[in-house]
Amino acid sequence: MPRRKSVGFKRDIGVDSLYGSELIQKFINVVMSRGKKNVARNIVYEALEALTKKAGGEKERGLELFNKAFFEVVPTVEVRPRRVGGSVYQVPREVPKDRAKALAMRWLISAAAGRSAKTMGQRLAAELLEASEGRGNAIKKKQDMHRMAESNRAFSHYAW
Repeated sequence: MPRRKSVGFKRDIGVDSLYGSELIQKFINVVMSRGKKNVARNIVYEALEALTKKAGGEKERGLELFNKAFFEVVPTVEVRPRRVGGSVYQVPREVPKDRAKALAMRWLISAAAGRSAKTMGQRLAAELLEASEGRGNAIKKKQDMHRMAESNRAFSHYAW
C-alpha cells in the first residue's frame, strides 16, 4: 500500500457470466488459487446452486440469499494498533468500504474451508446459508471484531 499517494483508479473486473454480478465475479477471484479460475468458478456456482435450491428454485432468490449472507458478514469497525508514548493502544476505527468487503470474502472462505463437508462448494453453501441466518464462523469473526472495538472504545480519541 503506497504511503504518499492513493491509487486514482480501480481496475474493472467485469461481471460473472451466469448471474451478471460484479460481487460474485470478485468472490470467484478471491476463491481462485494458483490461477485456476474454472475450479473457483465451479466452487462458487455449486454453492450458489445449493442456495438457489434452499430458496425455492429461483435464480434471483439464490442471488438475493448470497447478497444477504455476504452483507451480514461485512464489518463496520475494526481495531488498529497506534503507538502513543511508550505503549501501543488498540484504537477502534471505521472500516473502509473496500477493505470491509475484502475481509468479509476472506472470512467466508476461511470459515467454509474449516467446515466438514465433501466438497468446497458444499462447505461454502453451508457457510453462506448460516451467515444469512446470522450464525456461523464468519459471523462470529465479525462479532469478535466488533466486540474488540467496543471494549477499546476508551482509546478512540487516539484516532486522528
